[in-house]
Amino acid sequence: MISISENAAVQIQKLKKDESRGHDHFLRVRVVGGGCSGLTYKMEFDNQISDSDKVFENHDVKVVTDSKSYLYLLGTELDYSGGLNGKGFVFENPNAKKSCGCGTSFSVG
Repeated sequence: MISISENAAVQIQKLKKDESRGHDHFLRVRVVGGGCSGLTYKMEFDNQISDSDKVFENHDVKVVTDSKSYLYLLGTELDYSGGLNGKGFVFENPNAKKSCGCGTSFSVG
């Protein structure tokens, strides 16, 4: 399961509105190769779901990931940290063994 904090849900809804995305759009989260630790998170709005996608919903926000990325994201919480020292969206991933200073790149082994 991938969960979303209430703070992250508020920010996702705000971004959807700012980008004029309709109710048929959801947040797609992927893990791709790259970054200083080997893997990196990618987020984008999408409106196409395939049969192999995993779908989760928290706080009225739908999150979709492909089955390969799901293996790396299982148990992850997406949070949002704002304010002067805030980092923006933050992935609390229990599968990450090492991450870089910016928090967008990680490794599992």
